[in-house]
Amino acid sequence: MTLIEEIRSRLSVLAPTMLDIRDDSAQHRGHAGNNGGGHFFLTIASAEFCGKSQVMRHRQVYAILGDLIPQRIHALSIQAIAADEPLPVTID
Repeated sequence: MTLIEEIRSRLSVLAPTMLDIRDDSAQHRGHAGNNGGGHFFLTIASAEFCGKSQVMRHRQVYAILGDLIPQRIHALSIQAIAADEPLPVTID
């Protein structure tokens, strides 16, 4: 199982209505303080986030993935959206 597959599997407990995981590790290779863990940008929408602050949403995600940090995940950016909020518009 790849790390992205593991992240996706673990986050399934939040029953996400949308889950996007972007691996930005190649952009950060060799920078100071990185001992081999990957850099990821996570966008997740879930009904579990309804009525919760961004801090609480991030804590939920970190509680699920925390044991992967810092060995397998060096940096994690999280965009956590409640199911009753509009999804972000992305422009590539």
